[in-house]
Amino acid sequence: MKKVLTLIVSYNFEPWINRCIPSLLDSTYPTDIMVIDNASGDNTVAVLREQYPSVIIVESKENLGFGKANNIGMEYAISHNYDYVFLVNQDAWLEKDCISNLLHQENAQGAMLSPMHYDGTEQHLDKGFAEYCKHISFDKDVHQVDFVNAAFWWIPIDIIKRIGSFSPIFYHYGEDKDFGNRLKFHHIPIYIIKKAKAYHDRQDRIAPSINFKSEFVYHLTEFCNINYSWSEAFSKAILAVYKKAAKQLLKGNWAAASNYMQIASNLWNKVSEVKATRKKNKILSSYFNLKVCEI
Repeated sequence: MKKVLTLIVSYNFEPWINRCIPSLLDSTYPTDIMVIDNASGDNTVAVLREQYPSVIIVESKENLGFGKANNIGMEYAISHNYDYVFLVNQDAWLEKDCISNLLHQENAQGAMLSPMHYDGTEQHLDKGFAEYCKHISFDKDVHQVDFVNAAFWWIPIDIIKRIGSFSPIFYHYGEDKDFGNRLKFHHIPIYIIKKAKAYHDRQDRIAPSINFKSEFVYHLTEFCNINYSWSEAFSKAILAVYKKAAKQLLKGNWAAASNYMQIASNLWNKVSEVKATRKKNKILSSYFNLKVCEI
């Protein structure tokens, strides 16, 4: 029987615990569950210990971010001989046959998989997921995509051993896009499995018109994208930000221009780290020495 470890990175998880964890415990295919808690300020850890004693809990004294926290779980999965890790967001839950439908999809072996992402109403596709899949009619059971966000990622452990875990250059956001770029570079496909369903409760969130944190993350992922040459990556990162700053100046938007110049400065400060990240991500099996990870 294949061993599955579901990883949940938590931060103030309380509002969703009793939707998320029971959906995993009720799965028709069993999964172990690990919660890596990023120093929650609520009662997340106490609730998990009291109500869900089977859950493996890793308590961090600081907020490690999404990638670094998940990397703890990936290392644990490798050292404890799991066959798959299933990354699930804390504000999410699954249909009971979701894991079974992912595991038994014979036409998608050797790939990273994701279920269909519905929003928290359980009636409509998640908006972000719908955008990634806007060119898909979903007339087949399996569809290849260029990328899908990491709210629900089913990853064979052999893929993690080959291309590594999340790049530590990313703190929160961007690590999933970078991982997807590495999958593409190493010719590993991503498939959506139509029969597998999961729900992401974020439909009521409103994004600002210009989010400069997101802009920095976007250009950092472009900088680290190993599918580009160094000159292409530099152009799509630092030079592209300078162009955005110039456009804002022409519009008389001095504050936005200043923010873009700060992004460019931050990217310049990361040039050495970006070069090291790009080099490492091109080499297979460069992330793990496969030593035992004790929790």
